[in-house]
Amino acid sequence: MRRADRLFQLVQLLRSRRFATSEQLAAELGVSRRTVYRDIRDLERSGVLIKGAAGVGYQLHRGYELPPLQFNAEEIEAPVLGARMVATWGDEELAGASRQAMTKIEAVLPPALREVLFSTALFVPDRPWTAVATSGLIGLRKAFAEHAKVRFEYTARAGEASSRTVWPLGLYFWGSTWSLVAWCELREDYRNFRPDRMASIELLEAFDASSTISLDAFASRMRERGEA
Repeated sequence: MRRADRLFQLVQLLRSRRFATSEQLAAELGVSRRTVYRDIRDLERSGVLIKGAAGVGYQLHRGYELPPLQFNAEEIEAPVLGARMVATWGDEELAGASRQAMTKIEAVLPPALREVLFSTALFVPDRPWTAVATSGLIGLRKAFAEHAKVRFEYTARAGEASSRTVWPLGLYFWGSTWSLVAWCELREDYRNFRPDRMASIELLEAFDASSTISLDAFASRMRERGEA
């Protein structure tokens, strides 16, 4: 769980009960008591009104509410468009996550802005080739999360087939296609691969990006070549 998500959940736990010990909070959040103490201290520093102390227990000050989200109409249109793009050009898991995110935003919007959410006339049409273009994204995103090497069968534009083992460094969306920037063990160099030309994607052992093999190093090389 990301720290920002954990802090939000911590406030929600304190709101839902009159009193909570550090042991209870640690068990709910799946962290150590020391982490709970640190998170409580950081919340207090940020202005959250919490009563209690380490070794005793904690209570959220009565009447405390999370600050409301303040959006204008254009700030609503931006995530709506982004969510619609992800729903069309992301994989199934990302599409579902974008819908859930918009549901959460809808729940906290005042009625006037909620109307903007539903009436935004910005659309991202689906196309017959969309599903093909987004194939392989779930496996590659999992590889990024695990810092894992990836093995796959690849068919180049000219029809040449090869087996590749790569270190995935970044996924880029170009408007109608995705490309993977990776260090290719076969070529011993950086290469770009289209996920829709991959087959039999398999996650392997983890790798450690270094100063010589990393996305930053790839970008520096592209700048040196005048390609970025």
